[in-house]
Amino acid sequence: MSLEEYIEKRKFDSTPEPIGEIDHENGGRFVVQRHQATKLHYDLRLEIQGVLKSWAIPKGPSLNPKDKRLAIHTEDHPVKYLYFKGIIPKGNYGAGIMDIWDHGTFKILEPKKYGDAIDQHLNGNMKISLSGSKLKGEFSLVKMSNAQDNHWLLIKKKDRYATNLTYDSETFVEPKTIKKETKQVIEITPKEFIKPMLASSAKKIFNDPNWIYELKYDGYRMVSSIIENKVTLYSRNGILYNTKFKTIRKELEEIPHSAILDGEIVVVDENGIPDFQKLQHYDPATTRGTLQYFVFDLLFLNGHSTLELSLIERKSLLPDVLEGLDNVIYCDHVEGMGAAFYKKAIDAGLEGVMAKKSSSTYTPGYRTEDWLKIKAFESEEFLICGYTDSVSGGSIFGSLILGAYRDGALSYVGNCGSGFSSAIQKDLLNKLKGFKSDQSPFDSKINLKGRKANWVTPELICEVKYSGWTDKGILRHAVYKGLREDKTLVEISQGKTQDNTLETLSTSDTKASESSLLVDGIHVPISNIDKVYWPESGLTKYDLIDYYIKVSETILPYLVDRPESLHRHPNGIDMDSFFQKDNEHLPSWIETFEIYSKSGEREIKYLLCQNEATLLYMANLGCIELNPWNSRVKNIDNPDYTVIDLDPSDKNTFDQVIETAQVVREILEAIKIEGYCKTSGSRGLHIYLPLAGSYNYEQARNFTKLICLYVQEKLPKLTSLERSIKKRGKKIYLDFMQNKRGQTLAAPYCVRPRTKAPVSTPLLWEEVKMGLKLTDFNIHTVPDRIKSKGDLFSGVLDSKIDMVEAIERLDQL
Repeated sequence: MSLEEYIEKRKFDSTPEPIGEIDHENGGRFVVQRHQATKLHYDLRLEIQGVLKSWAIPKGPSLNPKDKRLAIHTEDHPVKYLYFKGIIPKGNYGAGIMDIWDHGTFKILEPKKYGDAIDQHLNGNMKISLSGSKLKGEFSLVKMSNAQDNHWLLIKKKDRYATNLTYDSETFVEPKTIKKETKQVIEITPKEFIKPMLASSAKKIFNDPNWIYELKYDGYRMVSSIIENKVTLYSRNGILYNTKFKTIRKELEEIPHSAILDGEIVVVDENGIPDFQKLQHYDPATTRGTLQYFVFDLLFLNGHSTLELSLIERKSLLPDVLEGLDNVIYCDHVEGMGAAFYKKAIDAGLEGVMAKKSSSTYTPGYRTEDWLKIKAFESEEFLICGYTDSVSGGSIFGSLILGAYRDGALSYVGNCGSGFSSAIQKDLLNKLKGFKSDQSPFDSKINLKGRKANWVTPELICEVKYSGWTDKGILRHAVYKGLREDKTLVEISQGKTQDNTLETLSTSDTKASESSLLVDGIHVPISNIDKVYWPESGLTKYDLIDYYIKVSETILPYLVDRPESLHRHPNGIDMDSFFQKDNEHLPSWIETFEIYSKSGEREIKYLLCQNEATLLYMANLGCIELNPWNSRVKNIDNPDYTVIDLDPSDKNTFDQVIETAQVVREILEAIKIEGYCKTSGSRGLHIYLPLAGSYNYEQARNFTKLICLYVQEKLPKLTSLERSIKKRGKKIYLDFMQNKRGQTLAAPYCVRPRTKAPVSTPLLWEEVKMGLKLTDFNIHTVPDRIKSKGDLFSGVLDSKIDMVEAIERLDQL
């Protein structure tokens, strides 16, 4: 297989994409990436013979067999592209934002009849089965006849994962959390799939006259579409339940309206208490209990969307719509009295309550803080990674081995050995055998205390009740509740994995792999602190976090209120990195700021580093360097400073960079403005000029260019204003283009992902002289330097230049 075309199309010195290398692991993996390039499209990639066979799908994949989606065969990609997400910079092939929409494994179907993956690909007729978070079941990839040579079709086969609803891949872009109601009017019809609005978690119940309180039912979230007495029941991820819950469907057919309802399907016992295990194994002929559909919202009624109505207004319409039905029940509520209602629910044996703001509108596919779930006990979804043999031989298996994603890696969280009946164990074991694996899915060895492990590919999701966490991040008293076929791998891997009270990791030199760090009352998740980030020196994530703890007070003024572009190196400086601007899944205590992107035609939710807790959270994500905007959110179009970036070529010495900086200083002194110099932390120097938000970006950039023109005039053989590397050759680039809205540079005092962990360090001008060594300023030396010299850069934020007067003085030079 060839990667030549992939390599020819890319400039690896200016794109974060992985280099083109053959990988012979052949793990049968696939990925679907959402690519916001010139036009938004989706890319399907299958791992075959050491590369990823790739197809661009303009409209995205579909689970509706009626959709024959065009799939344009493109060049092979390297296997490392399975994990690639981030921003491909402008000027590069495929420039734009790349996100992972789905991933998993695939199998070739009917190899005896149609041949293996290579044969089927060559013949232009592939029969595959996908096991992803969103895409499941059988598909065909068929080369079109009488069409362009690279035109194929991706077609879903009719199976239990198929749907007859309108399917739009954009619906399944992972939900964002919103704190304010969206004002965008959304048009919907009963014929399309509507991804329901989701609730956030809350710790404590509260009383508020502006909120209503509903019982929280332990069942399957279910949206029902009713058109001319034809009913479609589907889960939050589009899985059809028309057959499994036939009795509910038949009742809904009696409704004389077209409508879209949102609610929860449960099986209740004689006391009205939901039983999730009975629901999971529901059989109308044998299950003891009553199947009921509690409806709590209305999204569409008789030709009109109700999304923009308040919650109270939407609920007021439901009793008339549901009138006369037996097992489709209006979910009533109380107003204001949350605490009393919560106590009553818990005393009755229910798991908790839902608190919803009365005025909230309905935003499909978003997780909102206007809806909250408050539960009496902890329960969460985990991946089943294996099971142990029964020690006594008295049960079908001993316990489930559970895992969860932490910081992008699958981690062991403990075993679950209770909550099963023999029938449930037998059914579960039959399912697990279909995912049998010869090796552990965990990167590190786990301690099962002598029990034999039977490993499985982590595809099945189960819900578990538990009493808490140990200080090593292991579940206490885990009790099995059931499989969650209505949840996806992406949902649980992006959610929380722990909420403990561990406080042992602090600013001391204690090195351990604890799970959170208490900072000003905030529990910051910390994981894999022994992971090596700098292989040549053995420095770890712990060393990075420890550094940022030591300098947090000094560095924070250069970060607070500034949108952050996260440059993440989750596996260290020698492995792939990626940029992340949009942040959808953050702890509630982290502040964000939305900025409209013209190129992406959407709002980008930037992280704001407002405190030490957020600083350490970023470090735990692998943000070795920090990249804030030059402006603050309250004055976003006016930077606080402008920067001259002295960027040497490979042929320049650092002494030549110093020579150039000294000329910059001479010019600045001549026009009576103060400049502040720092190491870039890489090979050059940055010279900051304070503006205090008095000028816009264009004015700042033009002024900086003017200074650079005078420098270049004094050093014509050494410096250049040519942006093109080829045109400027062996000269130092006087980069004034860093001063654009949204452009970022390494912040003062931040670490850089380079050998020996250098730090971008402010300097005294007396230090900017021949013999200065960049390697003297690193993760070990800078904290002591700050103690002895203080913050040498404070003037950047505390003063400002008069640009008009400076230009007048330049004219006199």
